[in-house]
Amino acid sequence: MTRRRKVCAAGAAIVLAVAGGALVWGIGGEDGSGDALADSCGGSLAVNEARKFFDGAELELWGHTGEWVGHRTEWCSIRARGGGKGPELRVQIRPAAAHRASGAAEVPTAAPIGHGWNGSFALQGGPEAAVLVDCAPLAGKGLLVLTRTPKFTDELSAAQVTQVARLATETARRAAERFGCEGELGERPTTVERPTSTTRPVADATGTCRGVVSRDTAKVLRATVVREGSAGHALTEECEVERSEHGDLVLTAFYGPSSEQERYLDRRYPGSVKGARTRSHPCPGALGTAYFKLTPPKGADGEPTPVDTPTADAMTDVLEAFATASGTRHGCDVS
Repeated sequence: MTRRRKVCAAGAAIVLAVAGGALVWGIGGEDGSGDALADSCGGSLAVNEARKFFDGAELELWGHTGEWVGHRTEWCSIRARGGGKGPELRVQIRPAAAHRASGAAEVPTAAPIGHGWNGSFALQGGPEAAVLVDCAPLAGKGLLVLTRTPKFTDELSAAQVTQVARLATETARRAAERFGCEGELGERPTTVERPTSTTRPVADATGTCRGVVSRDTAKVLRATVVREGSAGHALTEECEVERSEHGDLVLTAFYGPSSEQERYLDRRYPGSVKGARTRSHPCPGALGTAYFKLTPPKGADGEPTPVDTPTADAMTDVLEAFATASGTRHGCDVS
């Protein structure tokens, strides 16, 4: 985590700590309908998905509604009644305009959640999911649902890991109906892809680096391999071009709240992106303005490593190709 992200995360922790004394909504009974759980998170919580995570146990819930960077946001926490130190599910429902500290949506190494959704699935100790739905009535024209459990992944069953993603998509489905969102919704995930990073020869890229480095550009950059994740509709994605002693190039694409946050941070901490190259493309609905960035290698002094004109031109070509490939997958106008 960069210094600027630590500052942002610290601010989020302070706000949430203050909000922690908010009203407890209630304790759910065994029936998933007609109890306090069914009305939690404004009636949007996918209660059945929460119950499946806890294998049908009786649940208890804490929640509150408040402002997050000026926008109404709902928080819920669920665990098995009397579960003590057992796992806990956490849910946030917010408009896309409340873009700061966006959980799985901002993780570059996340996997696309798939199944027709714009969303990401990450493993940062515990599993996290983010789903973005087009929603004209909400600020930022989008609905963002975040779910996570702080329990380490190796302490959860494979079924529980998948349920974190299902909780996000099915809560988003209920919330979309509640807010009158017009965005197309995906299917309930049957499986969830765990994030992976694969190193391949430049010519064999099949994921987020596919079509990014041409043979001629690879020669100029002295690049032989790339490290990539799965291609899809993740809200942040990354491709790394490895150049051994010449310094790697990191390419990142940001969409929706992830894009809003990254552009905000770049404006606030311009020194942290010195030497970076950027591009933008308009995208449909809540994806908003996609933001693409090439972060160059830096020397021991923290300054970008000087490059000759052919190398500089090749870096620009790589960024353009990455923005075109990623933007096209997300339905953006890359013309």
